[in-house]
Amino acid sequence: MTGSFEIRITRRAKKEIQKLNPKLKIKLHEILTETIAKNPFQGKKLIGDLEGSYSYRLNVKDRIVYSLNAQKRVVYVERAKTHYGA
Repeated sequence: MTGSFEIRITRRAKKEIQKLNPKLKIKLHEILTETIAKNPFQGKKLIGDLEGSYSYRLNVKDRIVYSLNAQKRVVYVERAKTHYGA
């Protein structure tokens, strides 16, 4: 895989990111720029209501949920917090 993907963050994810503690914000940024932007296919493919999206672990309970447009090389961050409803 050559080059990296552009990262775009949805309005919903921006609100969730604002609620993260500073350490998690730094970790999120590192994951997005160093891992997902370079190879977004490393995330876990989701099924069910989120089919077509991917999940990547942020910490024990929080996940980054994102979709991508491989042709345009854009990753859309949809969620950046827990998917356990807490």
